Order: sequence, then structure tokens, then C-alpha cells
Amino acid sequence: MARVAVLHNTLDFQGGADAVCLATCEALASAHDVTLVTASETEPAALADRFGYDLDGVAVHVPPLGRAVAGVLSVAAPRIGPQLAARSAFLQRSFERIADRFDVAISTANELDLPIPSVQYVHYPQFRLDRLPDGDPGRLDRLWSRLSAPSDDTLMGPDVTLLANSAWTADVVDRLYGTRPAVVHPPVDPVECETPWTDRENGIVTVGRFAPDKRPLDAIRIVDEVRERGHRVHLHVVGSAPRAYRDYAARIAAAAAERPYVTVERDVGRTRLETLLCTHRYGLNTKPEEHFGMSVAEYVAAGMVAFAPDSGGQREVLDEREDRLFDSVSDAADLVSDAASDGEPPSTARDRFARDRFGAALRDAVDRTVD
Repeated sequence: MARVAVLHNTLDFQGGADAVCLATCEALASAHDVTLVTASETEPAALADRFGYDLDGVAVHVPPLGRAVAGVLSVAAPRIGPQLAARSAFLQRSFERIADRFDVAISTANELDLPIPSVQYVHYPQFRLDRLPDGDPGRLDRLWSRLSAPSDDTLMGPDVTLLANSAWTADVVDRLYGTRPAVVHPPVDPVECETPWTDRENGIVTVGRFAPDKRPLDAIRIVDEVRERGHRVHLHVVGSAPRAYRDYAARIAAAAAERPYVTVERDVGRTRLETLLCTHRYGLNTKPEEHFGMSVAEYVAAGMVAFAPDSGGQREVLDEREDRLFDSVSDAADLVSDAASDGEPPSTARDRFARDRFGAALRDAVDRTVD
């Protein structure tokens, strides 16, 4: 049994990366002594309950001033822009003070320069983004990179096991650091649905954080256009609204209030989410270059017909099908309208990303790193 620290910069955004963190803790707790190290306002147990993970036996360590720093960054987010790298730099420096208590560190918050052997799970690189033609580094990227970015040699070294959430992300890491991670897709279990396809509502569900990069307002525009094409579909916009995006969440609520066919549901529990997924025919994602696409995988796992932008890791989730991937709002409206006219049920396998596969891969990575 190894002493394992799972490092996660913040649970406050309550998205797919946070689900991976909780899944990692759950997968390792049965075989190792696990401590979750995070600087978050969000309580891990509350988020685990929402996402359906079990944190029994997992200790939680919040660095001194961790919650205060998280609160300040959440309040300042609309003014300072991207902040994940800043949170990661704070977490890494805090962890250095206690690293000698552990045998191995697991970063579920992308690449870090860590003082002990590590497994690093990259959703998307967070440092040195000015080196990517399409990166979004923010004003202080170079500062955070000097403080916490690992060197190329570090990530290639024998003490680091590098993983990525999709082949697309692995390619980005390779371009940036000169080494390609192994791909371990995030865990998404099949959703047990009792409602047959023919009895499901002719409606759309879009799930994700209420944030500009997720583009939920585009989902509303797509449904507007689908209805203009003669299909009486409705939309459920489902997600969390962290304090950092409170102004944007208000815009979503205002847009929905103008449309009787759009419903906004915030911070729903797992039971309610699965009810929506199992009783509606279509799932819609609107973020371009999604690094993997947890919500897209959830739609597939629930037996929905899923649509997503034609970029990023979500192409892998949808098997690069041209009738499911779109380039614009109008293109998406065309695809959804065609699907509504055809009425064909989904054909994509629902168990491709099951949780037991993810857990086995993480346990194997930890065992190899410890050995």
C-alpha cells in the first residue's frame, strides 16, 4: 500500500476534470492510502455525491489559506481571465511543503513540476500556452510557467507517468513538451434507462458549466433554428454556476426566460440528471475543441443521439461521424433537424468509457510508478 497524494487545483468549476479527480480517488482508495490535496471552496464530499463517486477512506488536505485564495480567485475571475494555472501554481508550492509524507503524487490538474514520482493526467496543458498558435495563455501565463511548469526532460523522465484524456490532447502535449502521453479516456458508465427510444421526449439536453467557453447560448440559438425548421423541440440547459461565472449565468437565465421551450436547471443531483438524459432523445454540446467531452460521452452512455462541434476530443467520442459533428450554429440546426425527421435511434456503443476501465488504468499507472 502506497501513500498517494491526489493533487487537484480546484473543484470549484464542477466539470469533467473534477469528475476525473473524484474517480481517481475512488479507484485508488481500495488499494492505497489516499489524500486529496486541493484548494477549493467546494467540499469534495458534496461534489462526490452529485457526481456519484464514493470518497470513503479518502483524506482531504486543504493548504493553509487555500479556501481564502480560492474565494479571491472566484470573485476576481471576470476581471483576471484564465486562472487554472494560477491555482495550480499555488497548489504545487503548497504541496512541496508536505511532499515527503507521500510515495507518489497523482496530478489530475494537468502537468506540474513535482518533487516526488508522479502520475500526471492532462486534460489540456496549462503552462507555456504562448507556444501554441491557438493557445489561450492569459496575461500571466509566463509567470505561472516559470513557477510551476515542468521541463521537457522532467516529463520524459522515469519518475513521471504521463496520461491524457484523448488522442487530441495527447497530440497537443507532444507539440508542447516533445513527449506523447498514453491515452486514458475519462470514466463514463452506461446510464441505466428504462424509457425506450420511441417513448422519449422530442427534446434536447445540454449539460455543462455555465461559462462562456461552453457556449450554452449557442445551444439556445440552435434550438431556435431547429424550431424555425418546423420541429417542435424543447431544450433543457443543465449545469453548475460557479461564482466565477455568475454574470454569464444571469445571461443564460434571461435568454431562457424569453423562450417557453427553454428550461434552465442549476446544480441538479445525479438522479435528476439521469432522468433528463434517459427521457430525451438528443444531447447537444456546443464547446469547440472540447478536450474530451464528458457531457458528450454521457449522452452516448444514456442512449441519446449526440451532437458536438467538429473539433477536439469529442470527435473521438462520436467516432468522427459527419452527421453528428458541426461547424456552426446553422450547421448544427441542420443536423438536429435531419435527425428529428429521420427518427432513427442511436447506434453508438454505450459502454466504451466505463468506470472500471478507467480505474484499472489508473491503478496500473500508480503501481508502475511506485515500483
